[in-house]
Amino acid sequence: MNGLTVADVDHVVAHQANLRILEAVMKRLGIPLSKCHLNIEQVGNTSSASVPLTLDQAARAGKLKDGELILMMAIGGGMSWGSALVRWSA
Repeated sequence: MNGLTVADVDHVVAHQANLRILEAVMKRLGIPLSKCHLNIEQVGNTSSASVPLTLDQAARAGKLKDGELILMMAIGGGMSWGSALVRWSA
C-alpha cells in the first residue's frame, strides 16, 4: 500500500451516513476516532457532498497542515465504495 501504514494517516474524512458505521470502520482499521473529522451532528447525512463538505470545514478551521496524509472514503448504495490517500497542500 504505497509503503504507508495505518499509523501514517493523520486525518480521515469519510462519508457520514451513520456515526455507528464510522465508529465500526475506524475501529476495524485501527485508527482512533479522534482522527476522523465529523460533522454529521451539525449537518446530518449530506450524501455525496459529505466528503468535500467535511474536508472544506477542516481546512477552513485550520486543522489540516501541509504534508499531512488524509484518508478519504465513501460508501454508497451498499455495494459501491471508494477511497483515496492525499497529501495535503494548502
